Order: sequence, then structure tokens, then C-alpha cells
Amino acid sequence: MKIVAIVGSPHGAKGSTARLTRIVLEGAESEGARTETLFLKGNTVLPCLGCDVCHKKGHCPQKDSFEEILEKVRSADGLILGSPNYIFSVSAQMKAFMDRCGGIIHCLGFHGKYGASVVTSGGGDEEPIAAYMDHFMMITGIQSVGSVWATMGMISGDDFPEAISHRARELGKRLVHAWKNKESFPEVQQKMAAFKERMRSLMEYRKEEWPFEHTYWKEHWGLK
Repeated sequence: MKIVAIVGSPHGAKGSTARLTRIVLEGAESEGARTETLFLKGNTVLPCLGCDVCHKKGHCPQKDSFEEILEKVRSADGLILGSPNYIFSVSAQMKAFMDRCGGIIHCLGFHGKYGASVVTSGGGDEEPIAAYMDHFMMITGIQSVGSVWATMGMISGDDFPEAISHRARELGKRLVHAWKNKESFPEVQQKMAAFKERMRSLMEYRKEEWPFEHTYWKEHWGLK
């Protein structure tokens, strides 16, 4: 299994989000997975311009690392998203990446992959952010196996408490096991099916405006 982790933190590899994500990856690696971590810092991925080119032509015209990151995710079997809690949401870096995935969302372009989410915060409220990243994965076609988080204001020193580290390692193992066993999660599948029908209607309605996506749907999802 190949897993790509995207860490949306301006602190890069030195931040708490990256360190907790690393433990998740160690769990996955212990089960035989190959992993790669990508860091969203500064202008790695620029904000979406709302130009519709991705819907019309299938790629983004902006000159940054987004298309390169996208190819890495497409070639992987699993995706881990990691973000700090910035004002009760994901970081600006992670949100920019999500916003740029409009074309992927319209086509459920990551269908068949498995995922997990990682959140760290100074003072709490991590669960809604993990749920948000899990929902993002669902609308791209990914089944999330769960999440792990840590409230850094409650932790002294640089090391995570063993209870958190254990949950992180187990999450990584769970991700690999889900992929190996081709597990299906009924609640996620139900939500995904409803979203897919919503996108099917959108493709039929906007077929003249978004030729790339309409063709994709005909080729991959049997749109008439």
C-alpha cells in the first residue's frame, strides 16, 4: 500500500501536526505500507481563483505545486490529511488545497482510496475539524477509517502521551488493514451514494459548460 500524507501547517515537519502524523505513518509502515509526506507551506498551493478551468479542461492553470501533489495522491492507495486547529477550522494551507480540488469533488476522483485525518490544537475542539476533513475525503470518493487528535495545551514536553501515540499508531494500522481487506463502511457509502447522485445531476445540467467533467462522468460513471 502507498500512502500520501498532506500536512497543512506553516510549521512544516517541525510542527505538532507533522509529528502526530508521523506516528500514524509509523503504524502504517509497521504493516508494510510505503509512505510519503507532503507539506503545504507558504505558496505551495495557492487559493482557488474560481476560473472553472478544472471543470472545463481537467487541470488547474495556476503555477504552483498543486498538480504535482494531485498526481501523487492519484497514484496512492491511501490519503492522510493533517491540519492544526486555526480558529475552529483547518489551516489556510489545507483549505487552499481543498478548494483547489473542486474538479476532483465533482468527479469523485479519488474513488476507491482509504483515508484518515489528524488534528492538533492549542486548546481543544479538534473533533469537528477531523469530521470536516473526513467529509472532504468522502466527497472525493475516499472512505475514511477514522481520526486522531491532540490538545497541545494539555501536553508538557515534546513527546505525545502514550495513549495518544497508541491511538495514532493503531489508526495507521487500521488504514492499511481496511485497504488490504477492501472494507466498506455502510454509513460512508450511503453518504457517498447520495453525493454521487447530486453530482450526476450537476453534470447533466452543466454538460455544455464543463466538457471535461461531463466526459469523465460518461467514461467512469456511466452517464448517458
